[in-house]
Order: sequence, then C-alpha cells, then structure tokens
Amino acid sequence: MKKLLSLLLLISFNVSAADDFSAVEAKLKKALKGPLRTEKGMQRDANRLPIETLKFFGLRDDMKVLELLPGNGWYTKLLAPVVVEDGELHVALGTKRLSDTLLGKDGLEFVNLIDTGADISKKEGDLLYTITPFEFGEKDFDIVFTFRNYHNFNLKGRTQMNKAVFDALKPGGIYAVVDHTRRHMEKINDDNRRRIDPVLAIKEVLDAGFIFVDYTDLHARSADKLDLEVGNKDVTGRTDRFTLKFIKPK
Repeated sequence: MKKLLSLLLLISFNVSAADDFSAVEAKLKKALKGPLRTEKGMQRDANRLPIETLKFFGLRDDMKVLELLPGNGWYTKLLAPVVVEDGELHVALGTKRLSDTLLGKDGLEFVNLIDTGADISKKEGDLLYTITPFEFGEKDFDIVFTFRNYHNFNLKGRTQMNKAVFDALKPGGIYAVVDHTRRHMEKINDDNRRRIDPVLAIKEVLDAGFIFVDYTDLHARSADKLDLEVGNKDVTGRTDRFTLKFIKPK
C-alpha cells in the first residue's frame, strides 16, 4: 500500500511538473527568437539545448533565480523573459560584461545585480582563480545556475562558491551545474584547465551539504576525447559536458 501511494504521488508530481513546464517552454521558445539575441548566440542553440536543459533542472516561471558568472548573458536573455512576471532573476560574480552591455535594456531592466564584494583573482603563474569569502545576501533562492564556469576556480574558490550557494538557497532549492568534462583524476594543465572532473565536482558539492538528485547526458559528446582546450577550433562548441542537479536538504 505504501509503495502504491508513493507511486501515485510520484505520478502526480511528474504530471504537475510537466504542466508547469509547458508554460515555461512557451516563454522560452519566444525568448529564443527575442530581439536581445544575436545571430552568433542563436548558432549555439542546437548544441546547448536550453529548453531541454532547463526542463531537466525543473525551472518554473515563478522561481527566484540566481545565475552565477553570466558572461555575456547567453542564458540571462532566456531566463529573464521566463520569470519576469511571476519570479525574479538575479545575477552575481563576474557580471561586468553583462552590466556594461545588457543590463537595463528592454527585457532586462528588472534583472537584479548582486554585488557580493567578492575578490576574484588569480596569482601570476596560476591556472585557476580563487574567491575571497562572500555571501549573496539572500537566503530564499529557488534555483542557482552555474553554466560552464565551475572549472574556473581552484579548490578554495569552488569551496567558497558552493558554501555561498548553499546558504543562499531555500531548503529544497536546486543547484544546477553544467561544465566541460575533464578526464577523471587527470592533473590540471594548459589544455584541460577549462575542464573539470565531474566526479570531483560531485564530491565537492556533496561536501558542501547538498544532495545529488540527478544527471542527464544531454550534453555528452563521445567524439570529444577530452584532450583539447575547450576553445580549440577542433572541439569548441562540441565539448563533452556534464549536467548535474543537486538540492539543499529540507
């Protein structure tokens, strides 16, 4: 009886989640054709699979969302239209390019820039950055995204970021991590410095207190031999990436 009840609850949850995402998907399809996007950005859609990726992570349009290190806003331009009416979008860490070029424009004027005061630095000769201790100043985010930038930091920086994310999420909140795959237990070098071992990433996030929920092979690319720098013309846009979903315990 208990097993049957659990199954029914799971079915009910999945149906509800599907219904929730139908509205998100419609907004995403519209955003994918939005005026903020560039031709170069659109060329990456087929590889990055944003609709499928955000569905996997369970994005809803009423969520309070935090995107870390948004770069030039490739995902920001998609997340913002989804949550503009019923949710919130915040960006933090490495936001200079975004704030200089996009924030404040139509469709992004409501996006909140969080100034953590964190010092992101790299010593001469180091391959990776570190971050000074910081907080996001919020503790009720529903989901935090980090797309292809976990690899940028050394152990100290990654540990600090994971702690700050854990503190910022509400119980049951989602930590969504996508990054380029490094061969397991391979030491860092110039060619793999923008990759990271997914087993190591999982261990570190678990050590921060999270629960590992799920993964997907949406961005698995078996043709990538994991031996080229991700910007190399022979692999860029076709790297093998891991896609991991964690939650903060309730």
